[in-house]
Amino acid sequence: MPRVTRGFKARRRRNRVLALAKGYRGGKSRLWRTATEAVDRALCFAYRDRRTKKREFRRLWISRISAAAKMNGTNYSQLAGGLRKNSIELDRKVLSNLAIVDPNAFSVVVKTAGQANA
Repeated sequence: MPRVTRGFKARRRRNRVLALAKGYRGGKSRLWRTATEAVDRALCFAYRDRRTKKREFRRLWISRISAAAKMNGTNYSQLAGGLRKNSIELDRKVLSNLAIVDPNAFSVVVKTAGQANA
């Protein structure tokens, strides 16, 4: 009696995993068992890091804003408090970009926020 190879459904599933493993080195891109392990692991990392990316960008924006605020004679927490008091609703991403692209506009924002603290 011949062995059961499970037909086209199994082949389709294997091909889908091997397509995800395309570009991996060595047997990880060609051998079914190692490819499934590598793909499962990669998908776990991808899921985790989609969440981690948001945290890391927020940290980056805050450190950039903090550095730009120090150059304008204040610190991050005073700037954030002043913006809140003056109802200036610029998020961290926009503030960070403003500090890099247009430092003069950022210093105007800092002065406006500083008027609330004075």
